[in-house]
Amino acid sequence: MIAGMKRGLNILLAVWLAAALAACGSTANKEEQENGSGNASTKQAELIISAAASLTDAMNDIKAMYEAKEEGVVLRFNFGGSGALQEQIEQGAPADLFFSAAAKNMKALVEKGLIEESAQQNLLSNELVAVVPKQSGAALRELADLEKNEIKRIAIGIPESVPAGNYAKEAFEKAGLWEQMQGKSVQAKDVRQVLQYVETGNADVGFVYRTDALTSDKSEIAFTVDSGLYTSVNYPVGIVKATKNGEQANKFYTYLQSEEALAVFERYGFTIVK
Repeated sequence: MIAGMKRGLNILLAVWLAAALAACGSTANKEEQENGSGNASTKQAELIISAAASLTDAMNDIKAMYEAKEEGVVLRFNFGGSGALQEQIEQGAPADLFFSAAAKNMKALVEKGLIEESAQQNLLSNELVAVVPKQSGAALRELADLEKNEIKRIAIGIPESVPAGNYAKEAFEKAGLWEQMQGKSVQAKDVRQVLQYVETGNADVGFVYRTDALTSDKSEIAFTVDSGLYTSVNYPVGIVKATKNGEQANKFYTYLQSEEALAVFERYGFTIVK
């Protein structure tokens, strides 16, 4: 009888130990899942994309689409003037891809060995336009009209760091107006700030890309700048050699060239480079 009682106690003890171990295992698995260390699939790859400010809306749409289909990948954007972004990469700022609004900024990084020639290409093109506050009544049809007395403030991006500003400067110089415009010019850190100056009435006219103008309901296009007056606006994208996420960076680089992504850019007014 005593032996039977011992066997019964041993069985109960074994059942209790099994239940306790199972509970511990369940808790450990839960903690691992919460900490993201229990399964490799829960780990996230974060890609940092330094992109021209004029790409903001299109890239945010692409972010939502890409993250929905690529589980575990998070896209972080660093938007700004292409020249400033180039300098950041040269100084070692973290970036996996660079999406410029000017070929010269990409070329500079390729020449310095920071981006491989074979890992970059022109993807999009754009055009320069003059915008004015909506219903401003300003009668502007061409660059020469900027000399009118009622035009007192002209907003452009800083030519040294903002491609759109440099394109505007080129156009003014070829039209023989750059010197005359100095007293009227208001410089901005990127095209979005130029647009803001016009929308708020802090500038009578501003020079931005057509794609930026199309996003605004507080300004309107006065005229399109003659494309023969400035360098073609190309948007090259490339993989930064220092990326620590080579496989994922290459995958997103390829995705940006897909029909799905290109359709987003076209919807925002960009032209696809064939």
